[in-house]
Amino acid sequence: MSAKGFRNLLQYISSMDKPHQERIYYEIQRKIFPSNATTRVIDELRDKRYSKGFNCAHCKSNSVVRFGKYNGRQRYKCKNCGKTFSDLTNSPLQGTHYPEKWIQFIDCMLKGMSLRESSKELGVHHVTLFYWRHKVLAALEQMQIEQFEGILEVDETYFLFSEKGKKNINDRKPRKRGGVSQFRGISKEQVCVIVGRDRNKNTVSKVACLGRIEKNQVEKTIGRFISNDAILCTDGWRGYKTYAIEKGLVHYRIDTKKTGYVIKGLFHIQNVNNYHGRLKQWLDRFKGVASKYLDHYLAWFHFLETIEFEATKSNLKDMLIFACLFPVDKTYDSLRKSKFMIA
Repeated sequence: MSAKGFRNLLQYISSMDKPHQERIYYEIQRKIFPSNATTRVIDELRDKRYSKGFNCAHCKSNSVVRFGKYNGRQRYKCKNCGKTFSDLTNSPLQGTHYPEKWIQFIDCMLKGMSLRESSKELGVHHVTLFYWRHKVLAALEQMQIEQFEGILEVDETYFLFSEKGKKNINDRKPRKRGGVSQFRGISKEQVCVIVGRDRNKNTVSKVACLGRIEKNQVEKTIGRFISNDAILCTDGWRGYKTYAIEKGLVHYRIDTKKTGYVIKGLFHIQNVNNYHGRLKQWLDRFKGVASKYLDHYLAWFHFLETIEFEATKSNLKDMLIFACLFPVDKTYDSLRKSKFMIA
């Protein structure tokens, strides 16, 4: 480019508004000065994803060859289906404009920063960061324990059904923040979240149903994680008793009026109830969450509990790598148009 052409380019950039100038700045930074931290994480991600050999991200075939580079990132081609892919295909980072900013974004998530605070920190619009958040959480939601061990505490908690962010709610009057149900007690306006937690802190928390929980919802949400030799501790709800009999489990029912809070000095549900309390206190910072995203926030809180809410560099890297190890096909449109679903 000639000196005159370069001056014209600078003059043209100077005439742009601030958002477009920032976009140009970050694009040049990404192209010419890639983040070494992000590069190292992507290298480690590649090692973990393909530790047993390269396989196609689309058809899982092992007939894969290197196929040049795109935007400075290694590309591969599958001889079986003919499609190309990269180290980030089917991961939360796929299709994002600023992959080098994800390290910093995960750091903001671990520190509990709001989307608007994170936006100021990263120079990325807060709506974009909202979708980044849920792509990560959609991956973390797939992290599961193998099985509960020993004494297992199970109890449910409830959240008011929310359609936060939805326009044109027709079946009821929109609520203000901190709104309440139009019915007393537990009703179909309450989202039931069941939590199972053993004494080794292995935890599963899932949206189970609307309204009071039923026996079959226990099996659907946490049944596959309960071994035959588990010792089940629950409250006095009769559905748990029936479930335990059908599964052949040793069962202790905590009825505070009859048994007190602890049976034999060992069997109680205080751990799972404390988990409920910490979960609700943590969720308060979001001023309500849409029920269709509730499972995502449950997965986020569970991950933070496992790392004891410490925003260390190691935990930051682990969160991003773990998220990228699980396939994510979510897009901005699919997240925005998703609906509340019960398994």
